[in-house]
Amino acid sequence: MEIREIKKKETWEDFLSKCGEKTFLQSWEWGEFEEKRNNKIWKLGIFEKSQQLIGVILVVKIPAKRGTFFMIPHGPVIKGSQPRSVKKEVLETLLENLKEIGRKEGVSFVRISPLWEDTMENRELFSKIGFCQAPIHADYTYETTWKLDINSSEEDLLRGMRKTTRYLIRQTLKNEGIEIVKNANLGAAELYYALNKEVARSQKFIPFSFEHIKNEFEVFAKEGQALWFFGKYKGEVAAGALVIFWSGIGFYNQAASRAEYAKLSIPYLIQWEAIKEAKRRGCKLYDFWGFVDPKENLYHPWAGPSLFKQGFGGRQYRYIKTQDYPFSFKYRLTRLFEKLRKIKRGL
Repeated sequence: MEIREIKKKETWEDFLSKCGEKTFLQSWEWGEFEEKRNNKIWKLGIFEKSQQLIGVILVVKIPAKRGTFFMIPHGPVIKGSQPRSVKKEVLETLLENLKEIGRKEGVSFVRISPLWEDTMENRELFSKIGFCQAPIHADYTYETTWKLDINSSEEDLLRGMRKTTRYLIRQTLKNEGIEIVKNANLGAAELYYALNKEVARSQKFIPFSFEHIKNEFEVFAKEGQALWFFGKYKGEVAAGALVIFWSGIGFYNQAASRAEYAKLSIPYLIQWEAIKEAKRRGCKLYDFWGFVDPKENLYHPWAGPSLFKQGFGGRQYRYIKTQDYPFSFKYRLTRLFEKLRKIKRGL
C-alpha cells in the first residue's frame, strides 16, 4: 500500500459516497472548516498496488498547550468490510507516513477515532501496533451514537417511536402558538449563538464560540448541506438546532433549548421536522450524534439527551474507543493533563 495526497474534491467525496460507516468529520467541507480555524490539514488517500483507492484519511494538526498532535476524526474511512490484515496494513502505512510528517511539524502523538466496531479483534489490532486508549475522546467526535433508518414512511417512523415521544410530537402540532422555522441564512448563526450562550450560562458549560458556529455552518451551507431549525412559541425562540445533510445521512449536530419552555416539548417537534427534511433530501439514515446508555450511565451529562434520542426509534452503534499513538515522551504530560480534566468534568 501507499499513501498519496488527494487534491480533487470529486475524488474524495465520490469515494465516501460508496462507504457505509462515515460522518461529515471526514468530509471535504470539514477540512475547509479546520483550515478556517487556522489548522493545517492533510487529505490522504490509501492506494493498493493496483492503484485502487481503498481508504481516505483527513488529518488535522492541532496546536495545543497540552501538546501538539495529529487528529483523525472518525477516520480512516475504508471501503467495504476489510479483513484484519488489510486494516493492519492501513494503520501501519499511515503511521509510517505520519511519523515522517510529524518530525517536521513537531507533533508529539496521533489521536485517532475510527468508526470501526468496538470488538476484541479491533482492540487487539490497535494494541499490538502500539496504540493506547486515549484518556478522552477526540474533539467533536463520538464513540457511541444512536442512528435511525429513515427509509420507512412517515407513518411507520411514528409507529416506531416511543409512545410518549409520539404523543408529545402530536401535542406540539396541535399548539397554535408553536411554529418551526427553517433557515439557511448565515445570520441565523447569530440567533443560535445567542440562544446557546444563554443556555450555557444557566447550565454551566462552555459553549462553542461564534466563530466556530459560523464557520461550521458556512462551509456546509454553501453546498446546501446545512439548515437551522428554530422552534418558536408566540414569536419567541424557545429552541434551535443545526442539522447537517451530507452523503445520504442527516446529522443532528448542535442543539439548545430554553428551560422556561421545557413543558411545551418543542425539541421533539424540531427533531421530527429535521427527520422529515432528511427524508425529503433523499437521506437513508439519521444520526443523532452521540449517545450513552441511560440505564448504564444514569448520572452522565448525556444521559438525559440520550433518553430523548432513544424515543425516536433506531439503535445504538458502538465504536472502538479513541486511540493515541505516542511519537514523543511529551505525550505523557498530555495524558496526565487530560486524565485530570476528565475527572473534573465528571465524564
